[in-house]
Amino acid sequence: MTELELTDLDADRHLLDLPGTSLLIFTSIGCASCRWARRELGKLPLPVQRLAWVDAANNGGLVARYEVFHLPALFAVRDGQFYGALHSRLHSAELTQALDTALSRPAEELP
Repeated sequence: MTELELTDLDADRHLLDLPGTSLLIFTSIGCASCRWARRELGKLPLPVQRLAWVDAANNGGLVARYEVFHLPALFAVRDGQFYGALHSRLHSAELTQALDTALSRPAEELP
């Protein structure tokens, strides 16, 4: 699984152009759950091609557009289409179920 660091400057281009499913994750260094997610999510057998990380403290434009109110915040993007927020604990089975649910909804434009 590939991991990317996205910023206000390049997130749209990457998310629109990358094929397959991306798990977009907003984190911050001051958040204990975020540090755990950074360390562990890449080890989980998730049905995604990549993890796309956004440092919420340094990318306020993305935080505002995606209406991030808590961290970590996770979103599904597949083939340039936005499938919304995932509401799940950070465990493999629950994340996989949340991804399946999100990807079954109609796609939207990226925020």
